[in-house]
Amino acid sequence: MAELSRLPGPVADLWDWQLEGSCRQVNPEVFFHPEGERGPARRSRDSEAKEVCLACPVLRQCREHALSVREPYGVWGAMTEDEREAYYAGQAVPAAS
Repeated sequence: MAELSRLPGPVADLWDWQLEGSCRQVNPEVFFHPEGERGPARRSRDSEAKEVCLACPVLRQCREHALSVREPYGVWGAMTEDEREAYYAGQAVPAAS
């Protein structure tokens, strides 16, 4: 679960960026893997999600949100769960566009 204490307050201005997300036009299953998905199927789904993210006008805001609240699931801001975990651990992370 995301760390709720890190979530922004209920002020709409803090959340409006989500209305512009390219992901709103795509099936959410692209961004969240099913239980037990591994290997090529997971890499393929993650790649598809990242393609959507990389063309998104709010990529930066999405990534910043995911990192600041430690989103535990899914692809956010073109980063997978594993990439976010690597970021928290101080390892290399791909640059945002």
